[in-house]
Amino acid sequence: MLFRSAHMKEDIVLSERVAAVDTTAPDSATVTTARNAFSSAEMLALVLTSLDDDKAEEVVSIPLKGKSAMADHMVVASGRSSRQVSAMAEKLIDRVKAATGKSARVEGRDTGDWVLIDAGDVIVHLFRPEVREFYQLEKMWLGPMGEPDQPST
Repeated sequence: MLFRSAHMKEDIVLSERVAAVDTTAPDSATVTTARNAFSSAEMLALVLTSLDDDKAEEVVSIPLKGKSAMADHMVVASGRSSRQVSAMAEKLIDRVKAATGKSARVEGRDTGDWVLIDAGDVIVHLFRPEVREFYQLEKMWLGPMGEPDQPST
């Protein structure tokens, strides 16, 4: 309960700051509106570009639209070491914040074995190769031939 109330206070403070910026400078309202209008396709492109720039290995993008309400896309990638996984996560978080003005939620950043980044419509899993092999997360979402399953209707 303590976590929730602290998080709610942070949201209130952030929304007050945005409102204050919007009322004092007319040009900043345009920037805020543009940042909030980031589509899931644009977010996916940002994530994939960031991972490519940081030399991620075995990047797999899985469409979730129609399969899950949690996100439109899931991206699974590997880094060669826990240091690289942590560095890729940090850079991705910074790029998402710079592009959208919103902070992505992150789990596992400290150990660097498996980092989960919730970037809204795109969920990103960054693994060390051994951990990725152990969990085989993408097999849950991919069909028998390694292709994305068709959404259920």
